[in-house]
Amino acid sequence: MAFLTRLSKASSLARACLSRCMSNLPENTVYGGPKPQTTDQRVTLNQLKQKYRKGEPITVVTAYDYPSGVHLDTAGIDICLVGDSASMVVHGHDTTLPISLEEMLVHCRAVARGAKRPLLVGDLPFGTYETDTSQAVDTAVRVLKEGGMDAIKLEGGSPARITAAKAIVEAGIAVIGHVGLTPQAISVLGGFRPQGRNVSSAVKVLVYHDLLGMLQHPHHAKVTPKFCKQFARVGDVINKALLEYKEEVTNGSFPGPSHSPYKMNAEDVNGFFKELEKLGLDKAASAATEAAEKKNAAQQPGATKSQSD
Repeated sequence: MAFLTRLSKASSLARACLSRCMSNLPENTVYGGPKPQTTDQRVTLNQLKQKYRKGEPITVVTAYDYPSGVHLDTAGIDICLVGDSASMVVHGHDTTLPISLEEMLVHCRAVARGAKRPLLVGDLPFGTYETDTSQAVDTAVRVLKEGGMDAIKLEGGSPARITAAKAIVEAGIAVIGHVGLTPQAISVLGGFRPQGRNVSSAVKVLVYHDLLGMLQHPHHAKVTPKFCKQFARVGDVINKALLEYKEEVTNGSFPGPSHSPYKMNAEDVNGFFKELEKLGLDKAASAATEAAEKKNAAQQPGATKSQSD
């Protein structure tokens, strides 16, 4: 009886110790459970199915880096596609064909760090899933494991593509199909021509750079989809800002006193110039001295551009 009493006490002590230990576990451990980054939970396929059944629109926009991922996250976009269109709008190629899987994974990881809410979908780039189902599954696994995506997208509706999609789904990976205009088949299609303009064409995925009007140059104007509305002209704003920056640097108005918070006293400046001279950099020291004097004169109250020159 005494033995059973001691055993019961030991068991109670063990449970208390275990409970205390578990309560001290960090929340981001396997046992403690993850702590949500934001109040918004990741969009799931079930949520998207419910929206579709209710006839509610589903928003889909591409992203290619951390800033664009954050923008989509903040806006509450449902699906974020890390598209192989990065080949054109980021890398400057004429088609989507040149981009590699390694390059796509870099884009996927960057977007995943910024977009915490949207369902993340990674494109399988050309040449990474066409050979056989094993290649397709291996590529899809890498996009999820190394890229941090929730699902993958592949192009085409041929029997071979359907077989590949089934194999990927059987591997436990969600697949989004892409029919209609399939840019990876541009050599067969003969160019970027409208495809699937009938009632069954239910989805439009807008490219980040297109809907924001970020690229204004002749080539991009030729390939921008006609169905894409420019909700802003961000490219014009960027160009204007860069031109203003160039002008202010050229005329000497930037950086001015308000953007020069870190000052060196005259003694430190002279010491720096002397060190340059010791290193045999007399010309550099002379040029630096002249530039410093010129800048100081320009920043004096009442100074004019002609005086500073």
